[in-house]
Amino acid sequence: MARIKGVSDAEAGLLTRGVYQGAKRMTGEVPDPLRIMAHSKPVMWAAGLFEMASGRAHSVPTRLKALAGIKAAAMIGCVF
Repeated sequence: MARIKGVSDAEAGLLTRGVYQGAKRMTGEVPDPLRIMAHSKPVMWAAGLFEMASGRAHSVPTRLKALAGIKAAAMIGCVF
């Protein structure tokens, strides 16, 4: 459970709602970390660009990138 409340659909601006729609289309729902990052637009955009660049990088297999992400999250104690 997050320590702070994320930005709801009603509170979100036009661009943030567009980002929410894209995330919902990809995952079926808007992830809580995205709602929390929406409090700071530069952080939300930087994380989105990083995820997009990481997804398009082909020097490392996708399964290995996913495994590295899970391992990193486990090492720092991420609850997501």
